[in-house]
Amino acid sequence: MPDTSRTSPETGHEVIQGYLKTLDNSPGVYRMLDEQSRVLYVGKARALKKRVANYAKPGGHSPRIARMIRETASMMFLTTRTETEALLLEQNLIKQLKPRYNVLLRDDKSFPNILVSRTHAFPQIKKHRGAKTEKGEYFGPFASAGAVNRTLNQLQRVFLLRNCTDATFESRTRPCLLYQIKRCSAPCTGYITSADYAASVSDAMRFLKGDSTELQEQLARQMAAASEAMEFERAAALRDRIRALTNVQSAQGINPRGVREADVIALHMEGGQACVQVFFIRANQNWGNKDYYPRIGPDIDEPEVLEAFLGQFYDQQDPPPQIILSHQIENADLMIDALSQKLGRKVELLVPQRGEKAELIDGAMRNARESLARRMAEGQAQSKLLAGLADAFDLDAAPRRVEIYDNSHIQGAHAVGAMVVAGTDGFLKSQYRKFNIRGDDLTPGDDFGMMKEVLTRRFQRLIKEDPDRESEAWPDLLLIDGGAGQVSAVKQIMDDLGIDDVPFIGVAKGIDRDLGKEEFHRPGQPVMALQRNDPVLYFIQRLRDEAHRFAIGAHRAKRSKAVSATPLDDIAGVGATRKRALLAHFGSAKAVSRANLSDLTAVDGINEGLAQKIYDHFHARG
Repeated sequence: MPDTSRTSPETGHEVIQGYLKTLDNSPGVYRMLDEQSRVLYVGKARALKKRVANYAKPGGHSPRIARMIRETASMMFLTTRTETEALLLEQNLIKQLKPRYNVLLRDDKSFPNILVSRTHAFPQIKKHRGAKTEKGEYFGPFASAGAVNRTLNQLQRVFLLRNCTDATFESRTRPCLLYQIKRCSAPCTGYITSADYAASVSDAMRFLKGDSTELQEQLARQMAAASEAMEFERAAALRDRIRALTNVQSAQGINPRGVREADVIALHMEGGQACVQVFFIRANQNWGNKDYYPRIGPDIDEPEVLEAFLGQFYDQQDPPPQIILSHQIENADLMIDALSQKLGRKVELLVPQRGEKAELIDGAMRNARESLARRMAEGQAQSKLLAGLADAFDLDAAPRRVEIYDNSHIQGAHAVGAMVVAGTDGFLKSQYRKFNIRGDDLTPGDDFGMMKEVLTRRFQRLIKEDPDRESEAWPDLLLIDGGAGQVSAVKQIMDDLGIDDVPFIGVAKGIDRDLGKEEFHRPGQPVMALQRNDPVLYFIQRLRDEAHRFAIGAHRAKRSKAVSATPLDDIAGVGATRKRALLAHFGSAKAVSRANLSDLTAVDGINEGLAQKIYDHFHARG
C-alpha cells in the first residue's frame, strides 16, 4: 500500500486542495495532521480523491469539520485493495492514534467467558478471560465478571459441578464446604461416579446452549420415574434441580424466544455526550449488559457514532451472527462484510421497527437514556467538587485530573507505591498504577524515600513520553498522603525535574489522627484545615481512602506472591507445570536442591539437560 505525505506551514482547505492532483479514486484511509504533525482525524474512503475533494471546498461544512479543516496542515494517505480493508485499517488507526476529532471508544477490555475444561476426567467449570488457548467448551461473552459469577453460582446450585483447581482436586481427602452446602457433588473424593458427573456436565452445557426447556422436561420425567420406583431421595434431588433451573431463568429477566444469539446495541445522545448500551443475548438468554460512553464531538450524528463504535468494539472480539441496532449506520454493507470476514460466516445488522427485536431495542434504549442521565448528574456533582477543591486551595482552575499517591509496606518489606486517578468522570480505574519499590539504598520504612522514588519514576516517564504536555496524562493536582516531610520531598523532586506548574498538597491525619481533623500542607504556605462538614473535605477523604485501599491491595498481592515463591522460580526453563512436578516428586524445594542428577531426571518433564541446569543452579550457590 503506497504511502503519500507532505507538510506545509499553511493550514486549511487550500492545503487539502493541493493533494487532489496526487490522488485517484482508489479506496483507502486518510489522516489529517496539524502543524505539529499530530493526527487530528482518521477517515476511510471508497474513493480517496472524491472524499478529499469534499474537504477542499471552502464552505458547506459543519462547525466541527470546518474547525478540523482550519487546523489541517498536512495529510497522509494509505490506499487499500478493498473498501472493507479501508474500514478495518481506519478502526485500527483510530484505536492506536486516538485522534481528537474521531469518535473514540475508551473502554475496550475483553469480556469474560465460562469455560468447561476438557483437560480432566472430572471437568472444572470456571471463569475465563483472554485468549481461548485452554482445551474445553467456551460460553460467552458475558457482560461482566459479576454476570459470570452469578451464572457460575447458579450452575453450581443446579448441576453441582466443581470449580476447584486440578491441584486442589488431587490433594483433597474429604469433601469441602461446597459439598456440605450442596454446591458440589464432591467428585474429588469419589462421592459421584465419573459417568454421573459427565451427565451433569452434559446437562450444564445443554443449559448454556439454550436447551433449558427440553432439559427441564427430561428432569421432570426422571423425577416421576424415581418417585414411582419409591426412590424418594433421588426424586427430591431432581425436584430441587428443577426449581433451581426455574429460578435461574426468572433471574435473567430478558429471555427472548425468537433471538438465539445476538448483541443488542442502542445509542442515546444528549448534551454533547453519548451512551451505548450493549446487551449480550446467547442461547436465548440474557448474559448481561454493559454501557459505554464514547468520546464524541458536538455536531456528530447517531449513524457516525454507532458505526465508529461497531468498528472499534468488534476489533478485539468476534461478533455474533446477529447485531440488533437502534439506528441505521452509513456504511452498513462494508460493516457487514468486515464483521462476516471476522466471524467466518454471515453477520446480519438489523434495525427492527416492530416485534420482539424492537422490544429488545426499546429496553436497551431505556437503559442507555437512564445511564447517561445518571452519568451527567454524577459528572455535574463531581465537577462541583473539583471546583470546590480549586476554591479551597487557591488553584488557578478546577483540576480535570487529580493524582493521589500512597505507599504500603510492613516495616519496609514488600513495599509498594500506588497512584489512583480522579477526574470529572469520577475514579479512572484504568489509569491506576502501582510501583514496586526498587531502591536498594532505602532504609526499611523510609516513606520519604519511597515517595521520592515513585514520583521520580512517574514524572520522568511523563516527560519522556509527552514533553510538550499535549495529552491528558499530565495531572493538574497531586494529593500526597503525608505532612510537611512528604511535601518537602515532593518539592525537591519537582524542582530537580524542572516542573513548577503542577500544584501538590500533603494530606496529614492531624490532631489525634482523627478523621475530620486532617491538616493540609503546601510548600511555602501555612498549614490549613477545612470545616468538618465541608463537602470538599469528604471528597478529599474519599480520594485518600481509595489510594490507601489500592496501595494495601497491591502490597498484599506482592506479599502473597513472595510467600508462595520458591527457589525454583529463578531457574530458566522451569515453569509452573515442571515446578509442580518437582514439588510433587520431592515434597519441597529444599529436597529438590539436595537431589542428585539421576533423581532429577526421574521426574516427568525433566530431561538430562534441564536436570543439569537445576543441579548447577543450587550447587553454584554453595
